[in-house]
Amino acid sequence: QYSLIKDVVSSLKRHRMHEQQFTHHPLLVLSNFGLQQIQVKLMASMFQNMFPSINVHRVNLNNIKRCVLVSYDAEMQLLDFRHYSVKVVPVGVSKGLKKLLQEKFPNMSRLEDISELL
Repeated sequence: QYSLIKDVVSSLKRHRMHEQQFTHHPLLVLSNFGLQQIQVKLMASMFQNMFPSINVHRVNLNNIKRCVLVSYDAEMQLLDFRHYSVKVVPVGVSKGLKKLLQEKFPNMSRLEDISELL
């Protein structure tokens, strides 16, 4: 079974498709591939070699725009392949500072000083 991209995009409320998503390699997540069967090991090796490896200690989080999740159901012998768009947002900061960090400039006409925003 499959779906066309135009059907998927039309069903989404807010779709995030931009060309910069595909300039960097996706983060690959393999789920339930720990079985000792030779065909499962072969599938895991195939998926790992489809995408370049990412050094998690040196990677810039702003460069990771996509995540590919491949999950194996051993009972049904099915693969679930999901492709996600990833967006990095600041956490634990005020709403005004978050807008500044995301380069969205808030309305500061009511403020007397930038410190009120922060």
